[in-house]
Amino acid sequence: MTATTVDTPKRGIPGLAQLQRVGRSLMLPIASLPAAALLLRLGQADMLGADGLGANADWLLPVADVLAAAGNALLGNLPLLFALGVAIGYARKSDGSTGLAALIGYLVFKGVTDALSPYILGKPAAVEPGGVLDSADPAALQAAADGDYNGLVLHSITEALAGPKQELINYGVLGGIVIGLTAALLFQKFYRIKLPPYLAFFGGRRFVPIVTAGAAVLIAVVAALIYPAFDAGFTSVGEWVTGSTVVGGFVFGTLNRLLLPFGLHHLLNSLPWFQFGAYEADGQVWNGDIARFLHGDPTAGGFMTGFFPIMMFALPAAALAIVHTSKPQNRKKIAGIMGSAALVAFVTGVTEPLEFAFVYVAYPLYAIHAVLTGTSLALVNALEIRSGFGFSAGAIDYLLNFRIADQPLLLIVIGLGYAVVYYFLFRFMIVKFNFKTPGREDDTAADATADPASEVEVPATAGTAAATSAPPGRTP
Repeated sequence: MTATTVDTPKRGIPGLAQLQRVGRSLMLPIASLPAAALLLRLGQADMLGADGLGANADWLLPVADVLAAAGNALLGNLPLLFALGVAIGYARKSDGSTGLAALIGYLVFKGVTDALSPYILGKPAAVEPGGVLDSADPAALQAAADGDYNGLVLHSITEALAGPKQELINYGVLGGIVIGLTAALLFQKFYRIKLPPYLAFFGGRRFVPIVTAGAAVLIAVVAALIYPAFDAGFTSVGEWVTGSTVVGGFVFGTLNRLLLPFGLHHLLNSLPWFQFGAYEADGQVWNGDIARFLHGDPTAGGFMTGFFPIMMFALPAAALAIVHTSKPQNRKKIAGIMGSAALVAFVTGVTEPLEFAFVYVAYPLYAIHAVLTGTSLALVNALEIRSGFGFSAGAIDYLLNFRIADQPLLLIVIGLGYAVVYYFLFRFMIVKFNFKTPGREDDTAADATADPASEVEVPATAGTAAATSAPPGRTP
């Protein structure tokens, strides 16, 4: 009697699947950023404004104001966009009630934290009558001294009389993500709930916004109580990362690429791109590398600039190396595939089709690629080159933000240097270690049947191997 063995399924990393779902759900609100960045950029002074095309065409000035206001409307409400996007993207079988629940939940969360702010953060000090003029705008006071009593004077003195503004609890996009996940989980649990007959109208999907509002109150109270500790710790981490952009850029760039195959890089991106740092412009405080850069912060861009050399030049050069190392009979086909993927990377900054072509079949190469990406961010930060994007580091964003970038031409020089490194390094590694990159797959038994001189019968199942040899790329 022989013992039979039962194959048990391998256990994955605990919690990885849930984190991947969160990462995928972040793509929905992030997809709105290109629209926000484009509108805001076109509405700035050097584009359609007074220092750009509007200098010779006054009718363009209101157009610029409208476009800038539209872009600011999106960037100024990123937490709400993340709450809606994450809720819809994370929940299974989500519908309109999921988005409504997230909207209600975030509005409740924001209202409660604002109401608790004076008790947690303290009330602003009252303005003494003798100190009103001290806190007024010096330009307004000078205008008044010159006899120019315009609206600026009245506005400045009115603000001075009002005193310092109340500091508010601000969790940024993190608060939106938490509420979005809460709404999604509550939707999955209660969208089929049945209530007693006299409350049946509020059953099912109608119950989800109600229970989400109640949960948001509790979350907001807890969040307000722990905010001082959270703010101190988060500020310390943010100051360390932004204060040492060379080291911080290297760590961020490397981890960003290493997490991409698992779909977790968007979790990492949300901190430096949407949370870290603060810059005041147009009477509003903007957080995160993207919003700060688009609003003129000269210190912003440390977590975006270094991606331009990699995405526009280095990875297309890696694609060329993959083409040149493919088998001669496959080279034409691989050139078409890799060429289109390289063009997408250069123009738009979408690199997943290229990176997934070698991440699983040549993972040592991908690890080197991740480290080199980190060095690119560290290098441009050390040289104090600044640029940014609203979507990704492709030619579209590079040209759109060229006039507000700092030393953007150097990015082309650095990119060409990385292209040379990537091409020869990839070519050497692929040949040296015989990596099965696209076009270098082993010949299968099905290939042998194509030779008329071969009379060897091939089992019917052998042909399935050839079907699995397609390049493992994917669209983002």
